[in-house]
Amino acid sequence: MADIMGPDPYRQQVAALSNEVYRLTKQLGEMEQRQLEAAVPENGDPFDNPTEYHDYNDDYSKILPWIKMPGYDVPLEPARVERRGLKRSYNIGGWCVFFHFIGANIAAFLLMALITFILSAVSGGASDDVINSYMNGSSILAGINMIIYIAANVGFAALGFRWSRTDYRSIIRPHGYNFAYAVQYCLIAVFIWFATTYLSLGIENIFDKFGYSIIVSDSDDIGVTGIGYAVMTVYTCIIAPITEELFYRGMLLKVLSKANQRFAIFATAVFFGLAHGNIPQFDLAFFLGIFLAHITIKHDSVVPSMIVHIFVNTFVTLLSLTDGNDNAEAAATMLLLAGAIVGLCLLLMFRKRDRLPATTPKQSRRGFAIAKTSVPIVLSFCLEVVYILLLIFMK
Repeated sequence: MADIMGPDPYRQQVAALSNEVYRLTKQLGEMEQRQLEAAVPENGDPFDNPTEYHDYNDDYSKILPWIKMPGYDVPLEPARVERRGLKRSYNIGGWCVFFHFIGANIAAFLLMALITFILSAVSGGASDDVINSYMNGSSILAGINMIIYIAANVGFAALGFRWSRTDYRSIIRPHGYNFAYAVQYCLIAVFIWFATTYLSLGIENIFDKFGYSIIVSDSDDIGVTGIGYAVMTVYTCIIAPITEELFYRGMLLKVLSKANQRFAIFATAVFFGLAHGNIPQFDLAFFLGIFLAHITIKHDSVVPSMIVHIFVNTFVTLLSLTDGNDNAEAAATMLLLAGAIVGLCLLLMFRKRDRLPATTPKQSRRGFAIAKTSVPIVLSFCLEVVYILLLIFMK
């Protein structure tokens, strides 16, 4: 009967309702997919830490590819795959520090031995004291120092970049950096130098009471000739700051900051301080290293830290020229005090505006907690600490 009278109106309504349900379900599915895709961390940064500088972060999917999956949330405790990826990055930094230290010292010893042998043969068997005095006073020792550390800093920085598959060009061009920042940062560095100088004096007095000296090297008799002094000055004021920044704030900071910028800032400052081989320079290098790493991450470039490092070394070199001249020393002291006061004010302003990155609970389990299980990191730290202690207590 229904076939004779035409299509069933109820059947048509059911079919229309089914089509509408299908359309709405599909539309909801598309909306959910867009929301999940929007939740994928930008630039591969899964930690959602508002205190970090996100332009500096590497793509974390290199460590944990699953973060690119829509809706994936990084767990509190890192899984084995993620832990292995982070440890590999920390190992790269640790081995570069270890072989940088070992390689530079072995190369210096062998090169010194070779030149000593050559000078002894040419001079007809002069004593070791005479040869060492000549090498120290001339440009030879200064030249050896410059050649070795250029090769070590640049070579192991390049190795670290290549090993970690990091493009070195990513740390060259600064973001949001100008002349005003450059002046501000240099004045802050003056205060850091001023404060750490008095900190070192206090530590030196404590060691003196127990019959030990933290002054383990004397550079006054190095490079006293014209050429030697010129080589030392060029190396100290230009070459060392540039190459050291490439290694410590360029490569090392980058490979240690995969999951935790705060950890990387302090870790690189420690290794930078230890590399100087004595407590007075450790004090300055450590606190200055924290600041240099901070501005490197802030501007996503080693250029700001290079400029500050060049300024500090040049400033200290010029300050040393006033030794023995009472009027010049008095003027330099007044200028230094004024600069330190201004630098302190600027540092307080800087810290209020640009605080050090904080650490989220997830990041705290991916920084020092994993780095302390890295054999080369621990080995490098212990080696350099023991080296400094041996210089102090076996002098």
